[in-house]
Order: sequence, then C-alpha cells, then structure tokens
Amino acid sequence: MQVILIQDVDHLGQASELVTVKNGYARNYLIPHKFAVEASSSNIKQMEEKLKVKAKKESAMLAEINKVIEVLTSSPIKVGAKTGTTNKIFGSVTPLQISRGIRDQKGYEIDRKRITINEEVKETGTYKATIDFGNGKSCELEFEVIAE
Repeated sequence: MQVILIQDVDHLGQASELVTVKNGYARNYLIPHKFAVEASSSNIKQMEEKLKVKAKKESAMLAEINKVIEVLTSSPIKVGAKTGTTNKIFGSVTPLQISRGIRDQKGYEIDRKRITINEEVKETGTYKATIDFGNGKSCELEFEVIAE
C-alpha cells in the first residue's frame, strides 16, 4: 500500500514523502496515529502543491539571506570595548556585542547563537567572525574592536 507521510517517521522516511508499506502497518499504525494518509490521486496532488509552495518559500528565503550576506560583508562592524593604556581590552568581545553592533549599524537582527568568533579577542584591531544562517549558508564577517 502506498501512503504519503505527514510527519517524519524513523526508518521509513521524511514528511511529504510517498512510501510503500504493508497494508496492516498503514491501516493499524501510520494512518490512525496521523503519521500518514492514503496515497489517493487528490492527496498526491495536494502533496505536490505543498512541495511547490515550500520550494517557492525556500527560494525567497535564500534570496533574502544572500541580500543580508551582501550587506554584512560590505564593510566591517565597529565594536566598542573598554581598554587599558596598552590597547588591551578588559574581558573579551562576545557574540552578543557583535549581534548588537550588527543591529545598530546594519539594521539586521542576527541571533547571537549563530555567531562564532574565529579567534580570541583580547586587544583592539580587526578580527573575523562566522555567521551561520542554516541551510548550508554562512558568511565571514569582519569586525573592528575600537577603544571606548
């Protein structure tokens, strides 16, 4: 029997996937627990429409991510830190400070958990951080630590 999965099912397949299973497994487990629906022609058409809409949304999201990456890499972000007389900063620069700098200077809200600083920042200068947008998209952001 062919069924369309509504949810991801371990050892069987992903959501919106057409799979062939035994009749008893489909009728007694998958369909009653709302893991799958029977693969009728109307259900297959609905699944195809959902996949088209999903693909369209993903392409729009990727275009927006590319636009954000272009803006972020255009110029370095300036991050202020308290320093001593030898340009060493008190503490270190955190992803939260970089996130706030992006929000204030570029106008984009980036979650601090997506930012990874490539090296330890202990004095003023120019450094690099990596921002992971998911879906295999990431960019390297340059930021400059300046004395406050």
